[in-house]
Amino acid sequence: MGKPIRIGMVGGGLGHGGFMGRVHRMAQRLDGEYVLAAGCFSSSAERSRETGDALGLDPGRIYADYASMAREEATRDDGIEAVSIVTPNHLHVPVARVFVEAGIHVVCEKPMATTLADALALRDLAKRHGVAVMLTHNYSGYPAVRRARELVAQGALGELRIIQVDYSQDWLTEAGNEGWRGDPDQAGPAGALGDIGTHAYQLATYVAGQSATTLSADLHTFVPHRRLDDFAQALLRFDGGARGRLSVSQVSPGNNNRLQLTVYGTKAGLHFDQEAPDALMFSPLGEPAQRLDRGGPGPAGGADRQAGRIPAGHPEGYLEAFAQLYRDFAAARRGDTAAAAMLPDATTGCEGLAFIEAMLASHRAAGRWTQLPSYSD
Repeated sequence: MGKPIRIGMVGGGLGHGGFMGRVHRMAQRLDGEYVLAAGCFSSSAERSRETGDALGLDPGRIYADYASMAREEATRDDGIEAVSIVTPNHLHVPVARVFVEAGIHVVCEKPMATTLADALALRDLAKRHGVAVMLTHNYSGYPAVRRARELVAQGALGELRIIQVDYSQDWLTEAGNEGWRGDPDQAGPAGALGDIGTHAYQLATYVAGQSATTLSADLHTFVPHRRLDDFAQALLRFDGGARGRLSVSQVSPGNNNRLQLTVYGTKAGLHFDQEAPDALMFSPLGEPAQRLDRGGPGPAGGADRQAGRIPAGHPEGYLEAFAQLYRDFAAARRGDTAAAAMLPDATTGCEGLAFIEAMLASHRAAGRWTQLPSYSD
């Protein structure tokens, strides 16, 4: 660990709806890699100041608008080196753009944009300015997910055949509570698809090391008068030859945050359950299934142990996974290429928007198989 990185935040104010801001701040502090130095926490100058005061920030570095924050922080000798963007989706690109142009690295909530064109433009802008962009697909920070990725990469599953991912929640089973996520002007054209579907797709591709080439999609809105989808499913064909299925729902009673990934190959299968994230089930063909505990014995434990913080048997979870992304981002800024390779970046963001737009296009065409472009570097 080096000198803590000075980081700012846009969005994420205290009070109602500030859950993600609190998560980001806790994740930044967990490993001592960051110090929160500045912020524009709300579109309301008063609420922004209230949050900054509560967090103990220098009053001169609590900003009323994000453009002023980027401009002034870029001129300070002790200005922020990175910014965390925790706003509704429609602000991700406008906020990121001004910080990228100021030479400040960006940590952004997903999806990176509301359109693929905007995501590509931001990626290209960041490249021109030599600025790094990290997307907080936090589930890729779990040690078990890192271990699953390593097992696949080492060939422990053999040739991949089937990739299945399901993400179910119940918080939108009834009308209400949507907030900005129910407003297409702020959330973009996708509801559950954009909110949790992008997580599900990124998790599947991150572990499998394959991207979808074509898909056949079905979206639906079950709750009357809701303006965006609350359910989406798809059949997927991957560039490595695997076939897959993805299903996401925010109207499934009894499910808090049920994200599960199953991958089957010619030699073995594996299963990850986000609500029991400290272990991975690994099933070699013809042998008893193995529970691979975080930090415990078994195949491909290197990535698992690198992403853990405490001995096995002491559970780690959501906050630690978030913190792992921040820890890797800090290491990457100090030249650690291995850490950089583990991170969801601007290209990941473009792939997520390509996935959303292909899903919407397929659905409008009654499930017609639709091609996804490739945006790998």
